Amino acid sequence: MHLREYFQARRTTFSFEFFPPRSASASADLFEHIREFEKLKPTFVSVTYGAGGSTRQITHELVVRLSTSTTLDPMPHLTCVGHTAAEIDEILHRYAAAGINKILALRGDRPKDWTGSDEGLFRDFKHAADLVAAIRRFNESGKHPDRRGFTIGVAGFPEGHPDTPNRMLELDRLKAKVEAGADFIITQLFFDNRDFYDFRDRCELAGVRVPIIAGVMPITSITGMRKMADLALGARFPAPLIRAVNRAGASDDAVRRVGVHWATEQCRDLLDHRVAGIHLYTLNKSTATREIYATLGVQDSLGLL
Repeated sequence: MHLREYFQARRTTFSFEFFPPRSASASADLFEHIREFEKLKPTFVSVTYGAGGSTRQITHELVVRLSTSTTLDPMPHLTCVGHTAAEIDEILHRYAAAGINKILALRGDRPKDWTGSDEGLFRDFKHAADLVAAIRRFNESGKHPDRRGFTIGVAGFPEGHPDTPNRMLELDRLKAKVEAGADFIITQLFFDNRDFYDFRDRCELAGVRVPIIAGVMPITSITGMRKMADLALGARFPAPLIRAVNRAGASDDAVRRVGVHWATEQCRDLLDHRVAGIHLYTLNKSTATREIYATLGVQDSLGLL
């Protein structure tokens, strides 16, 4: 089933995020876990794109391998950073030829060592809405073998975008992405569902009425918790979660149990509030995801809910 049809049927999606491995051993480890992910039958899986397009080729290779050698349905990330319109068109042609039918369109992060101006990074695409419009034009051109073209996803930020302190302007930019052709939104990770529900309500008030998929990442270590805040460019950890982690002390296993329990309860509450979908940030490991599935009682796929 094409993802647009999935949403039209109001079926709940359950999806996972992977990042492209940078070594042969990391790739072997990922595919060992992927065999476990396959058993969970997610609606789709996403594959990240390094800052400045640094993993462009690795991302493409992983997406094609997932599409051709597993039962998973991959969705590559694609960013504005460092790409010309011609390069984006070439990438879209390659994905279309490989049978990929969904894209997550992002503005993208600046490389950590970048010291130049934004003009040098954002060439033909200044904002994610510009990239969305380019993918939509590709769809309308009939170049995709599937007449429905790519389903287009974009990012949303329940806790606010770090580069846009003005929350009204942030919502205007999100609406611009939807008006440019985005079919759905996947949110940045969050740990308090009230932030997600408020974000969803504000989207409704602003006229943004595409499905909003909630991004959830289980904490598995104190180190990972700190990295989450860095990767998310700031993440709000609720006081009850911090207290629970503090009670776990120096025990890594206890911290992991706290994190998995918290994420599981987040998912349970989101499902009770009729979320359009849940996107689990897996860090390429299947254990926490499988535990969440088992506790929620998911036997086949949350798409059946």
